Amino acid sequence: MRRACIDIGSNTTRLLVAECDHERLLEIYQERAFTRLGRGVVEHGEIPPAKISEVVEIVVEQLQTARQIGAKEVYGVATAAIRRASNGAALLEAIRGACDLAIEVLSGEEEARLAFLGVAATLGHDPSGSLGVVDVGGGSSELVVGTAPDKVGWSTSFGVGSGDLADRYLHSDPPGAHELAAARAHVADALDGIDAPRPTEAVAVGGSAASLRRLAGPLLDGDSFARAFNLLSAEPASEISRRFALDTERVRLLPGALVILQAASGLFASPLQIGRGGVREGVLLEAGR
Repeated sequence: MRRACIDIGSNTTRLLVAECDHERLLEIYQERAFTRLGRGVVEHGEIPPAKISEVVEIVVEQLQTARQIGAKEVYGVATAAIRRASNGAALLEAIRGACDLAIEVLSGEEEARLAFLGVAATLGHDPSGSLGVVDVGGGSSELVVGTAPDKVGWSTSFGVGSGDLADRYLHSDPPGAHELAAARAHVADALDGIDAPRPTEAVAVGGSAASLRRLAGPLLDGDSFARAFNLLSAEPASEISRRFALDTERVRLLPGALVILQAASGLFASPLQIGRGGVREGVLLEAGR
């Protein structure tokens, strides 16, 4: 069956349309819009009215696109920015009033589990042992270890994302060494005391992870982390955007995402493959059940 998922995140609002059942998923179409909901929540504790209107308009357009492409069922989910915002319910009510789409606000635990499902189903091979997943979003990040395709053994969610780090610490373009050091210290504090299992292999997902594939290749290890940090610290976002055909807004988020991914790689004691699945894929696969 052709299904769609609209994912309202802290950085972007994304649409995925796919043919799927409980085991397989074939992507038909996807699109994204940078909405940066998390920025308003960090600054004001709530989503500004203009931002609510912007996101409602985007969701209405994405829902129309999904139906035009033939999606029989459309699911809506929201993550960290809406969990944090004091007026998150107002956004959900506005969407429901505009297009009658119900949005489920995922907990950090649910977000981690769905990311694992999406990664395991799109990995392209069967892991030889346990699988680790790190999903870096704009307002939170999730770490998961389990057994493919759907057995989660351990997970955690912490309230630090690429948008948070960009807004709080990484103000220069490109970011300076002292700014990156402050971001690393913040992530280290957030991860302090987390004793993660050591998976046989580990995968990074999320919009920033996918973009990093163009800068650093399909595997994030010591050399590729260093190469990506050197590049992002040496050139302004506009130049990197031009060279690697990336959205400038996304490039501004990459240094923060890279800090989180490097810390997660250290916790897992493993390099990170850059995956292609994630929460949206997990939502659609679970719907097929």
